[in-house]
Parts: sequence; structure tokens; C-alpha cells
Amino acid sequence: MCTLALIGTALSAGGALVEGQQSRQMADYQAKAYEQQARADAQAAALEQGQERHKQDLLQAQARAQAGASGVSISGSPTEVLAANARQGQLDIKAIQYGSQLRQNNLTTQAAISRFSGRQAVAASILKAGGNLVSGLSGIYDPSKAVTFGKSAFPPAPGGGLY
Repeated sequence: MCTLALIGTALSAGGALVEGQQSRQMADYQAKAYEQQARADAQAAALEQGQERHKQDLLQAQARAQAGASGVSISGSPTEVLAANARQGQLDIKAIQYGSQLRQNNLTTQAAISRFSGRQAVAASILKAGGNLVSGLSGIYDPSKAVTFGKSAFPPAPGGGLY
């Protein structure tokens, strides 16, 4: 009977450890997925910025062509309009960049939280395994069957209690 209890205790403790390792593996997998999403977002943002630059270049070229076709010299007000358009284009590109950076930071933070969660799961499983061992082993111990060596030098207390 004692052997079965020991086996059960060992299996319970081992199961807790395996559970913790599986939780950590899952958290690491999730962290890698977040990091991959962050890299994909950076690539998408770079593509979007390139498209926005191209669009702004086309708009600037079109504005210069219209100004030239109308016979207006490219100085004074038309130049100021072109410069303002260029500044707005740069702001649009920076906004794309900023939004992407925020998303990447969020995903990187989520990856770190996921890894931390995995480490916490391993630590919790170790404590759970230790608790299972202590609980299982204490359930096996029977003080009435404990080995005693000789008799005590002190007589028992009257009434069976302590002095």
C-alpha cells in the first residue's frame, strides 16, 4: 500500500512539473507570435510609407505641372503651396511610422508579458509539486507504526499528557 502511495505522490508531483513546462512552452510560443506580428507590422508600415511617398511625389509633380501649364511662375504663392503640400506629406509619413511603432511596442510588451507568465507558471508548478510531495509523504507516515529505539528515560506523564 505504501508503494502505491509513493508512486501516486511521485506522479502527482511530476504532473505538476510537466504542467508548468507546458505552460511555459505555450507562453514562449505566444511570445514568438507577438514578435512575428511586430516584425510584420514594421514591414507593412515600411511598404505603406513607400506608397505614401510615391503618392506625395505624384501630387507634387502634378501640382508643378499644373502651375507651369497655367503660365504661373513657380515662385511666391505656388512655391508656398508646394512646400506646404510637401510638409503635409512628411507629416502623413511620420504618422504612419508613429502608428506602426506604437503597435510594435505593444506587441513587444505582450511578448515580454507572455514570457514572464511562462516563467511564473514554471515557478508555480515547482511549488505545487513540492506541496504534492509533502502532502503525499505526510499522508503515508503513520506515527503508530514508527520505529522506536528503547524506552524513554522519563516515565509518561499522569493522564498521558505533557507535564
